[in-house]
Amino acid sequence: MTTSAHPHDSERLLDALVQTSFEVIGVVSRVAADNELSLTQLRVLAILRDREPSMSELAEHLGVDRSSVSGLVDRATQRGLVTRVRDTVDRRSARVGLTPAGHELARAGAAAIHTGVAPLLGSLGPDDGARLTELLEALLGGRR
Repeated sequence: MTTSAHPHDSERLLDALVQTSFEVIGVVSRVAADNELSLTQLRVLAILRDREPSMSELAEHLGVDRSSVSGLVDRATQRGLVTRVRDTVDRRSARVGLTPAGHELARAGAAAIHTGVAPLLGSLGPDDGARLTELLEALLGGRR
């Protein structure tokens, strides 16, 4: 019985995906820590960059319960990063948005993440980068 010196393609794919995830999460973790944010708080800023969701929608985006989101929003509000605004459709509900300081921190965080991840992508040509983008978007299946 002989065994291959190389793992099966699916094992190689999984290993490459996990190793890439570790590299990216390392960059994101450093950016969060440099800005005295948890990973979840950084995710909140990223989510709010281009939308003002309700608390329930924000909880859904984060995959956490609504009570956890309340605490996250309270802490971010105390730091002057987010604000609650009355929902114009449902007055009983509040929507969450970024303050100017929150927008600036979200922008700076995104730029720092881009700078930190860029070396991982440096060996890819433009066509490879475009193909990787397509593959990752297909892998995520609209869950962004």
